Amino acid sequence: MTSSEKKQLQITACKVRMGVIESTHGAKAGHPGGSLSAAEIFTYLYFKEMNIDPANPKWDGRDRFVLSKGHTAPGLYSALAQRGFFPVEDLPTLRHIDSYLQGHPNMTMVPGVDMSTGSLGQGISVAVGMAMAFKHTGKSNRVYSLLGDGELEEGQVWEACMAAAHYKLDNLCIVVDNNGLQIDGSVADVMSPYPIVGKLEAFGFEVLQIDAHDFDAIEEAFNQAKKTEGKPFAIVIKSVKGKGVSYMENEAGWHGKAPNDAEYEQAMNELKSQLAELEAM
Repeated sequence: MTSSEKKQLQITACKVRMGVIESTHGAKAGHPGGSLSAAEIFTYLYFKEMNIDPANPKWDGRDRFVLSKGHTAPGLYSALAQRGFFPVEDLPTLRHIDSYLQGHPNMTMVPGVDMSTGSLGQGISVAVGMAMAFKHTGKSNRVYSLLGDGELEEGQVWEACMAAAHYKLDNLCIVVDNNGLQIDGSVADVMSPYPIVGKLEAFGFEVLQIDAHDFDAIEEAFNQAKKTEGKPFAIVIKSVKGKGVSYMENEAGWHGKAPNDAEYEQAMNELKSQLAELEAM
């Protein structure tokens, strides 16, 4: 990609992070840590990778995205809003009684959401089903799914992976957000999923491990995924939980906690400073 393209993606990712803080602060609840760690992936998918049309969210020819780690809806909502699926101004209504932006994605209420998710392991299973359906009907749509590393503790994930390889679903690309932390602490201590790359390869995936916050590496990985034939593709992204907000980075406590007023001000000031630096480049 050109330097100007990368700069714009970096600016957008920063705005996505700002939306995560706005929404979780507005809700006084939610999951900022894993939303922030995946900001670059959300940004690249919705602004460069996927074939979509915000003016026609139910367009049959669109690629599909399934947020398997559905609790990170604040990150998905922020990306969708930035892309024009609904107003950015609605983000602070997250989890409010009368809001369409509930704590987990709802495909019947939120424009741009392709699957209602939340129970871990079910998202990737549905994504596999979508990919199978497109293969069966001869359609060229691609399917993407984002999982958490803690989610890999669910046995259903591996049943889905086994089916994806068995049916040679080369139209499926999964992304594993390996930030190393889940609600109870380190994934290595709670129930180690390692070696993630080796396990996915053993289950029949073509696998690439990259830096989650490097757009050049992200682009190379997705390009390689599209070139791979005869097997599904997995991108394991090494990320920083809470990326972009100093006091949230690498802190498991920010898995599912909203910033208070003072924390909100600090987070927004830090992100606004980062945005100003990017825009000045």
